[in-house]
Amino acid sequence: MSLLARPTVASFAAKAMQRLALLADRRPGGRGSAASSHARFPEFPRAVSELTIPTSVAPARVTVYRPETQGPPPPVHVNFHGGGYVMPLTEIDDPFCRFLASEAGVVVINVDYAVAPQHRFPAPPRQAYEVVRWVAAHGKENDWDGSRLSVGGQSAGGGLAAAVARQALEEGGPSIALQILHYPPLDLATSAKDKHAAIAKPLLRPWMAEVFDSSYVPDPRKRADRLVSPAHPSDTADLTGIAPALVVTAEYDLLKAEGVRYAERLRQAGALVEHYDVPEADHGYDGNDDEKARHVYALIARQVRRAVNAGAPDAT
Repeated sequence: MSLLARPTVASFAAKAMQRLALLADRRPGGRGSAASSHARFPEFPRAVSELTIPTSVAPARVTVYRPETQGPPPPVHVNFHGGGYVMPLTEIDDPFCRFLASEAGVVVINVDYAVAPQHRFPAPPRQAYEVVRWVAAHGKENDWDGSRLSVGGQSAGGGLAAAVARQALEEGGPSIALQILHYPPLDLATSAKDKHAAIAKPLLRPWMAEVFDSSYVPDPRKRADRLVSPAHPSDTADLTGIAPALVVTAEYDLLKAEGVRYAERLRQAGALVEHYDVPEADHGYDGNDDEKARHVYALIARQVRRAVNAGAPDAT
């Protein structure tokens, strides 16, 4: 075991990374700041409101993006940001949320969920599920249609979206029209040192994974849990009936193999809508490559629009 894999050391490192991220966010115009995220894709205006959703873990602050549409309440999409289950990077998904609200015609709920080490597993996936359940049940008073619901996220957010879909399958709802798993971590039971990328120096390094994994799930024996590692061979449950899925992997990503494995598992369960591998892209590519981001975001928007409008008279 390396030093960073020790939970106390990992927690110290994770909190230091959180403080650095907060400082970066306060730096006007700095890369990774809220201001820089808000400046991307200016053709999609930023008109948002905030809500606080009660959960058994902690209240969850969410940012609500609404499409510029008239008529009946639109469908709703719940988004979970990335950051290794440790980094509170809600605003980094602002460009995606604006894009999806406009292009898919959905209300987007961007969730500021509880992160580790302050909230370790199983708190984050439970909170995420309760947020989605609340969104499904409280559409009428918030002017969205909770019966036409999709969920998704990038990186750790994709892992949470997969966990939400699994809990919805096991607990009888809510009904999810589509789960979007965008370069997600789906196998924390396998050490990052045993994972291989297609390039020598991928963005996600083993030492980073050690900090994230040990902060989120300190006990290695619990990392094979179905809500953490559904792509690990130890999870053999029948997934028939789980929400349909769009899985997006990146060619150079250290996490690609587990995304591919889970996509195949979903295909065998009859739940894979599409698996798209982004060529010549690494983990987090959409944060700095606008061309690739637009292409993949458009793919996601098409799949979301199709899924949440399935069966409707004006479905596209």
